[in-house]
Amino acid sequence: MATVTSAAEVTDPRAIARVDLDAISQNCRALKDLLGDAELCAVVKADGYGHGATECARAALLGGASWLAVVTAAEAVALREQGLERRLLVMGALTDATMAQALAADADIVVWREQQVEYAAGIAAQTGRAAQLHVKLDTGMGRLGTRDPDQALTLTDRVAAHDKLELAGFMTHFATADASDSGFFDEQLRRFARLVEQVKSKHPDCLVHAANSAGVMRSSGCHFDMARCGIAIYGLDPMNADPTPHGLTPALSLHSYVADVKAIEAGDTVGYGRKWSADRKTDVAVLPIGYGDGFRRGLGNRSQAIIEGRRFPIVGTVSMDNVTVDLGTDSGIGPGAAAVLIGAQGGERVLAEELAAELGTINYEVTCGISQRVPRLYTAT
Repeated sequence: MATVTSAAEVTDPRAIARVDLDAISQNCRALKDLLGDAELCAVVKADGYGHGATECARAALLGGASWLAVVTAAEAVALREQGLERRLLVMGALTDATMAQALAADADIVVWREQQVEYAAGIAAQTGRAAQLHVKLDTGMGRLGTRDPDQALTLTDRVAAHDKLELAGFMTHFATADASDSGFFDEQLRRFARLVEQVKSKHPDCLVHAANSAGVMRSSGCHFDMARCGIAIYGLDPMNADPTPHGLTPALSLHSYVADVKAIEAGDTVGYGRKWSADRKTDVAVLPIGYGDGFRRGLGNRSQAIIEGRRFPIVGTVSMDNVTVDLGTDSGIGPGAAAVLIGAQGGERVLAEELAAELGTINYEVTCGISQRVPRLYTAT
């Protein structure tokens, strides 16, 4: 992925993702206001949800985050190589080799089996540096973590007692925090809270964390010592609605331009498969962006683009490198006009949540899907 820091560095305007780092810092401040004394861990996995991990990590730290989190050892190594030295948690599953990489990067890791604890202890003995471990309880997500409360408690004691290990944290993850009508969130919280009391009684310095972005907004009862926020720091709504009521500002916008405008007669078709036919004489704009850039094929005949402050329907099949837009007649729009596919222009905006709804998915997938050939242009005051 090309990373540019000024508009002057953009050599091809066909597809550009602009990332407002000030928005990320402000979103973190808004989350910190909700968290109070609890710490904020900014999740920058998957290249910062498509926004750029390193740049967004720095912006999040400026906004009050005190921890960073990723999923892979390679992501942790990459952040360290960029000079980021804050506490860093690798949340994903690790092989023996990748555990060694994560610990060598001075990252905390997550464990839930005795074998993982023993291997981490062996690495710590070789390096002479204590390994920081977070024991994970699966309270109902059904993925990583032990489902056995007794085993979780045993592991916390085992880690805390080992002279080569430190019990850095005790954690879980919610399955339905973003579903307001789900009582399962409350059940998971009860399961976790029962063990938190026991862990804290023996290990008061252990950092307890459970909440994701949705959990932070849903209930202060799940904030504990720290929250791991991902989607919200980028200004996207954890509930896949409008982020504005939560005080969040979308950081990413996706831009292209009008490469051509064609006069179309009634009955003419546009695009692969002839999926759209003009019902009247009209003008069609061609934008040189497509699913090769991460603007999904399923958005053909469904989404809209903003050009010169007006929304126009995207018509026909989205191809790998182009989309077509019905301008109607007398729009006055010609080649070179700026186009926005995610973001705001004039008084109009298209949210990632809107595209997600059209695709039957979530906003996470929309931004993560913006491809590596789209340069990210970072702005900050």
